[in-house]
Amino acid sequence: MPSSCKEIRQALVECLLESECVRLNRITPKECLQPENAHLISECQAIRRSLFECKRSQLDMRTRFRGNKF
Repeated sequence: MPSSCKEIRQALVECLLESECVRLNRITPKECLQPENAHLISECQAIRRSLFECKRSQLDMRTRFRGNKF
């Protein structure tokens, strides 16, 4: 995984560990990402979307030639 996606992934992990879902409800970060647990704050959702876009750009052939947007 390119370094740009690693940084975004690390930011998502940190956000999840600081969220109420993990701290107060004692749910694992993986379970907090599931659709039935809608306890994520908007900041974590935005980071999650950024990670998705980063991973998707790795598969897009146009982006592979042009480079990451991030």
